[in-house]
Amino acid sequence: MSKSSNAARVEQAVAAFRAGDPVLVHDAADREGEVDLVYPAAAVTPEDVARLRNDAGGLVCVAVDDAAANAFDLPFLGDVIDHPAADHGHLGYDDRSSFSLPVNHRETYTGITDDDRARTITELAAAAAHPDEADFAAEFRAPGHVHVLRAAPSLSDRKGHTELAIALAKEAGVAPAAVVCEMLDGDTGGALSVADAEAYADREGLVYVEGSELLAAFGE
Repeated sequence: MSKSSNAARVEQAVAAFRAGDPVLVHDAADREGEVDLVYPAAAVTPEDVARLRNDAGGLVCVAVDDAAANAFDLPFLGDVIDHPAADHGHLGYDDRSSFSLPVNHRETYTGITDDDRARTITELAAAAAHPDEADFAAEFRAPGHVHVLRAAPSLSDRKGHTELAIALAKEAGVAPAAVVCEMLDGDTGGALSVADAEAYADREGLVYVEGSELLAAFGE
């Protein structure tokens, strides 16, 4: 694919995020090698949560940028688990996990329904948009059913779906919070192949973009 085609896909991905639409993002073949269905968190509806469950099938998480994570005093979960099962070693695909607290918004009930998760997701986006005005502990409780991810300060520091999604959100001028969910193959249970992910994007009228294209476009 030509450089102009790559740039066009990035522009389409940014435009989709600005419009509140999801984008399919493949990180890299030599990293996780997975495609995530990624949404701007502020725009997520219960119907979108259903799509994440049914069409993606992975873990529904919300990435927030470094500034919001710091304002909320969010830890890395691996640093605060006091149990022998806590793995503080390196992962096969990165130096560390970006997982922080799993939360529910305090006005949800069990927290797992599509309505409840959509409420938690959009409230996380609202808090991330104005982190200095938010009282995180007053608005959210842990443990919960929406996993919060702490993005690294920049794509230079980490190049995972967490950071790629936040870079998309910032480029689109929306709240620095994004839903990421791995796309799984319904037949094999493994990661959905790039070819099948691209075919899904074509069927659904969605943008598919490579992580390398985002890295090149955003100057990293």
